[in-house]
Amino acid sequence: MPDPFLAQETPPTRALAWGYPTEIPGHPGEIGRSPSRKVFAATVLATALIAGGAGGWVGSRGDHTQVYDGSVSLAPPAASTPVSRPESSVAGIAARVLRSVVSIQVERGTTGGTGSGVVLRSDGYVLTNNHVVADAAVGGTITVSFTNDSLTDEHARIVGTDPETDLAVIKVIGGPHLVPATLGTSSDLVVGDPVIAIGSPLGLAGTVTAGIISALNRTVQVPSESGTAAPPLFNAIQTDAAINPGNSGGALVDGAGRVIGINSAIATLGSSGVDSQSGSIGVGFAIPVDEARSIAEQLIRTGKATHPSISVLARTVGADGNGPRGARIISLTNDGAAHRAGLRPGDIITKVAGRTVHSVDQLVVDLREHKVGESVAVTYLRGGSTRTAKVVLQDKQSS
Repeated sequence: MPDPFLAQETPPTRALAWGYPTEIPGHPGEIGRSPSRKVFAATVLATALIAGGAGGWVGSRGDHTQVYDGSVSLAPPAASTPVSRPESSVAGIAARVLRSVVSIQVERGTTGGTGSGVVLRSDGYVLTNNHVVADAAVGGTITVSFTNDSLTDEHARIVGTDPETDLAVIKVIGGPHLVPATLGTSSDLVVGDPVIAIGSPLGLAGTVTAGIISALNRTVQVPSESGTAAPPLFNAIQTDAAINPGNSGGALVDGAGRVIGINSAIATLGSSGVDSQSGSIGVGFAIPVDEARSIAEQLIRTGKATHPSISVLARTVGADGNGPRGARIISLTNDGAAHRAGLRPGDIITKVAGRTVHSVDQLVVDLREHKVGESVAVTYLRGGSTRTAKVVLQDKQSS
């Protein structure tokens, strides 16, 4: 049914392939085993063989006994001096946050995959991506692993999922008390701020990478695994901290070790395999923690999340400088929020609650800052005149 969520921006360049950074085993019957680990092992083996072959080739070229020194003794290690690792350093932050990021393995029949999660509460609630645990929602199983080697793997079950925002909450069943992450805020981030990504890329649990915030307020359209259009990520944080398959659901933290985003999508240069992804090119995306916190609270309370909507299908206009800028209504849902408030097709929405609307994407982001049932002022243009209407927001799912 019509809704501004349906109007989506296109990716910025056709050269990029967009995907979820979730590791998916490539061969049936190898559930939970990381193909990347197998590739890594094969690479090491190949390197060893090449090195051994090279050594044999060199050794076959004449007598080299004159280059040996049987009495060799290299200099002893330098005197040990304490290394200062402040709490604000990458090492200091990693030491604290690693305890609060887990690895998630999902198995369903002969398929499965791995991802990451962020501990929300000591009694086992973990935040991750919906696409990480989607198979578990239809009969699969979830196993959670910890970076602390003294902790055993534990089973988990789904508390609630929200495909609209690609977020989910799971709960570890039994097991030890977990160390919750410290949640920050994403409202005051600035491009250039240092960030650290923590997760399980390629099944390598406890991996830490560092970078900066490359951009803010990105809209990222990621295709679903079936190839159809999935709900886009709105207002995403772009980072150059390396994010690879398996990082999905992991933490993006700021310079104080506070979680400011949930790593969720990557752009790659494409690959030849149908389901494969090339490695990080320094273009990753995270869901802002302000949105993630709100959704997680709803999922823990009720198992589902609501999404404020005015029940219209709209298109961005005026971005090229021609005519007024805003979101033009293409159609409305009968008896929907906008229809009840008197809006019509052709109206151009220019403000929501006093904030200027430049695009459909921004309209969606602005609406998400309010709650279902809340009345907001919507300013729009009709026939060259400016009007304002009070619109009572509806839940997108029921509108």
